[in-house]
This record gives sequence, C-alpha cells and structure tokens, in this order.
Amino acid sequence: MSSKVQQITGPGIPLVGNDIDTDRIIPARFLRCVTFDGLGEQVFKDDRAQENGEHSFDKPQYQGAKLLVVNANFGCGSSREHAPQAIARWGIQGIIGESFAEIFFGNCLAMGVPCVTADAESIQKLQTAIAAHPQTEITLDLVALKVHFGQEFTRSVHLPPGPQKVLNAGTWDTCGQLVSQTDAIRETATRLPYLAWS
Repeated sequence: MSSKVQQITGPGIPLVGNDIDTDRIIPARFLRCVTFDGLGEQVFKDDRAQENGEHSFDKPQYQGAKLLVVNANFGCGSSREHAPQAIARWGIQGIIGESFAEIFFGNCLAMGVPCVTADAESIQKLQTAIAAHPQTEITLDLVALKVHFGQEFTRSVHLPPGPQKVLNAGTWDTCGQLVSQTDAIRETATRLPYLAWS
C-alpha cells in the first residue's frame, strides 16, 4: 500500500472561525482513551452539543466530507495529538486554512494529513462556495499546490517544501519506513560488534 499523499478529491466541509483550539476539537475528557479508536465520534463534541445539530460536523450535507476548510490559527492551544486523530477518524483527509498552530500542523503531518494554507479571501470564498454547493467535489493537488472547486474555482495553496516532499514521496510515515526496512536493519545488526552477545 502506497503512503504517497499527492491528491485528495472529495466533498468539503466549512468550519468558520478563528482560533479554534484543540480543546474544542476534542474535549479533555476524551484524552483518557488508550487508543484513538472512537475519537471520530467525539470530534467537536461540546460545540456540536451547543449548536443542537447546526454544527457543520452534524449537518447531513457535509457527511462524507474529505477536506476541511478552516480560518486562522486552527489547532491552537494544547499539543494533544488526539485533535488531528479525531478529525481524521471522522473522515477528513486534508485541511485547507488560513494558518495552523505549529504543533497541530506537525501532528497532522505525522499522520499523512496535509494542512495547506491560502489567503483569507480565498478561504472565505471556498467556504461560501461549499455552503452553497456541498456536493461539489474539491481537489487538493499537493504536487501542483492548487485547490480546485468544481470547474469555476482554482486557487494556489502553500505547503512548505519539506512537508510537501515527504507527503508526495510517502516518507511521512516514519514507522512504516522503519518496518519496510526490516531486512536491511537485521543485516546491519549482524555487522555491529556490540550486538554480538557471548
């Protein structure tokens, strides 16, 4: 199975608001889990409860979305890796926003979930377009660094060269890289004098 992340295509979901922090994404009471299983059901739990079915993650037209479109400083607050895990386990494969908290960005990258940025006007137009036409597919091209919404909307997005390279090449998955090199690791270990136990 390839770990390359070069293009994501699917419906989008808009989430309007700046400074949406990790405690809102996944409230602290859900951090006691041993695994990340089931976190997708709890994403934005308190926000969703307050909005009585009117939160984007509850609206029927956005179910099955693959791309989340957010505003500035998304994922700020504590460094909990449960936040991107919950978003991904809900079904999101990529996030397009104005800006991201650095640790949140890194936690997403470690899972192969790209966080790309665009200017505020482009983000607002994309959010509005998704709200008007929720079933129109978005294509996030991580090679050309473009986002396309239907036939009418195309904008450039930004992703630093390092993250772009590891996503495109599939080398973001450090554990997978290690496991795939098991034979080479064993061969190297046979040549290390300090591993020759007597």
